[in-house]
Amino acid sequence: MNIRKTILLRVYLAFGLVVLGAIIVFAKLIHLQYVDGGEWRTLADSLSIQKREIEATRGNIYSNDGSLLATSVPEYEIRFDAMAVPAHQDDVFNAKVDSLAYSLSDFFKDRSSREYLVRLKEARAKGNRYLLLKRRVSHQDLKKIQSFPLFKSFRVGRDRFPGGLVAVRDNKRILPFTNLAARTIGYKNTKGVDTVRVGLEGAYGDYIEGTSGSQLKRRIAGGAWVPVSREVDVAPVDGSDIIATLDVNMQDMAQRALAKQMKATKADEGSVILMEVATGEVRAIANLSKDKDGEYREKFNIAIAQGADPGSTFKAASYLIALNDGVVDTSTIIDIGNGTYKVPAHTIRDSHAPKKSLVSVMEAFEQSSNVGVAKMINTHYHKNPAKFTSKLHEWGLAQPLGLQIPGEGEPWIKTPQSRSWSRLSLVQMAYGYEMKLTPLQTLALYNGIANNGKMLAPLFVKEIRHLGNTKKTFKARVMAEQMASPEAIGKIQDMLASVVEKGTGRSLKSPLYTSAGKTGTAQIADASRGYGMRRYQSSFVGYFPAESPKYSIIVVIRNPKTGYYGATTAGPVFKELADMIYANDLSLHDNFAARKINVLGSTKPISLKGAEYASHKVYSLLGFTKELTQTDENEKNESEDFLEKIKIQKGVMPDVKGMGLIDAVYAMENAGYKTRVNGKGKVIAQSAEPGEKMKLGTRVLLELN
Repeated sequence: MNIRKTILLRVYLAFGLVVLGAIIVFAKLIHLQYVDGGEWRTLADSLSIQKREIEATRGNIYSNDGSLLATSVPEYEIRFDAMAVPAHQDDVFNAKVDSLAYSLSDFFKDRSSREYLVRLKEARAKGNRYLLLKRRVSHQDLKKIQSFPLFKSFRVGRDRFPGGLVAVRDNKRILPFTNLAARTIGYKNTKGVDTVRVGLEGAYGDYIEGTSGSQLKRRIAGGAWVPVSREVDVAPVDGSDIIATLDVNMQDMAQRALAKQMKATKADEGSVILMEVATGEVRAIANLSKDKDGEYREKFNIAIAQGADPGSTFKAASYLIALNDGVVDTSTIIDIGNGTYKVPAHTIRDSHAPKKSLVSVMEAFEQSSNVGVAKMINTHYHKNPAKFTSKLHEWGLAQPLGLQIPGEGEPWIKTPQSRSWSRLSLVQMAYGYEMKLTPLQTLALYNGIANNGKMLAPLFVKEIRHLGNTKKTFKARVMAEQMASPEAIGKIQDMLASVVEKGTGRSLKSPLYTSAGKTGTAQIADASRGYGMRRYQSSFVGYFPAESPKYSIIVVIRNPKTGYYGATTAGPVFKELADMIYANDLSLHDNFAARKINVLGSTKPISLKGAEYASHKVYSLLGFTKELTQTDENEKNESEDFLEKIKIQKGVMPDVKGMGLIDAVYAMENAGYKTRVNGKGKVIAQSAEPGEKMKLGTRVLLELN
């Protein structure tokens, strides 16, 4: 065989192999198309067209006063179906696309109308049915966008064309009051297999979330899923609404009062809780922690999660047990010596040297004597410490409160059977050490005392509603029906009132209302170094009005830098919050007229000259009605001076001396004059004499003191 034949053979062989391969490929294509085609098309459709979940609209969370604490706001991803107008109707598309481009540019202001026009025409040329135009569009904006050309269905001649707008909905959760009680309102996040539940959002997620629906959707480039049509297979069922016990106004008051004091004391973290005594409903709960930048933010729910030694605020429990058992009375004398008490391997000290050695139980409590309470409890319970600790367990202090929100800290109350029990445990527990309670657990104790012995677990949610109809209601769980005898409860109430009246909390006394409570200062233990760091927790817990309690409050401030005593560090938050609530809650003013003499004295208060009606109303509310209707001739001048009438005549200078600025400007403008002002307070002089006729529009200088 010559070389030429060899080459030709090889060429024919290669060509034959190529033809054979082509035949095999072609045969395979025919097989895929006509034999396995249906199966592969079904698989493709299953990957690109699926029934997808439609998220239900989450229910709202409302406050006790009806304000929205959390709600879902729909957001939309706006896309354009460029083939909404059939391909053979290009003239219809071209007639309206310019107007659509201009409308989009004018509304979104992110591209020129020219850029929008190019994008819309390119989408039309490529047959793009899901051109992305804008993400995160609000429902209100969507309503406006729906009126744009080509976005709404329209008729040309006898033909009607569907709108080209594709709006893919997503629900965004927002808090209208931003940071008010943010940790208590909470959230629910699902990350992989782990679900993080915080606050009311997490605890009541099953109610709030509703039931999802389904809709046929197509996956497009980029992985987004868009509806194949506007119809849904299964409509979602919206979630239920939660009615919380929080009050927006009280929450705002509490948060502002706490933030103000945290900044003043340069503390690390703090918390305040406001609760309604009779119902156990939490009206406000605020938590603040110092961030790295020195600002205070709510990062952790200290009130419900952070357990610590309560310190002197726990003394009320120790005294109540002793009073209930009858081992002491408020007049029983305790020898506190020089303010020290030696027990095995330890010496207990008072923060200040006592003025006298022999004090009554009432006086020891008023002055928050560590020696007094330790000596009292050790004397009467050292042979049977279980009698003391069992009462604490009876009240439920050793068990979690069973809150409606997750994250409650586990309380720790020792018993003689505890492995860590020592000879020191009983005396240490007497004044709030060797135990662990959260601020809310401590408040529950005091709220029980204020509630005449009925101890309630705090309540955060009072009702669940669906479509306006009540689905479920909640009442506070009773932890102890009667903590102690009515006589013992009455005595501890008197002792708590006396603390504010003349004890360590006397700086918190108000002339407008009575209050009762207990100061507390405790060292904060470090996990590794014990109490060696000298860090303190300052607290005040109490209730008001003392004679008929309506609200209970606890304030805890940790590691303040400007002092650590409870009355001066935590106390101001209690007083400011109580003052603001008293000013806003008219139901607390029923006994004001009876207390008027104590507040204002026996003489009528001074009033600036001004509107007669307003003066009448204020004096009547203050209880000074006699002066308003005096008929005795000897008192006539005083009465007239008391509410002097001012006559205002156009073009005649009025006498505004003695008025406040608002009334003075009102009088001047009604007489036809303009004013310039110098100073603050009430008017003491005016540049034009009263009664003088002057040109309208003349500018008058008012001097204020």
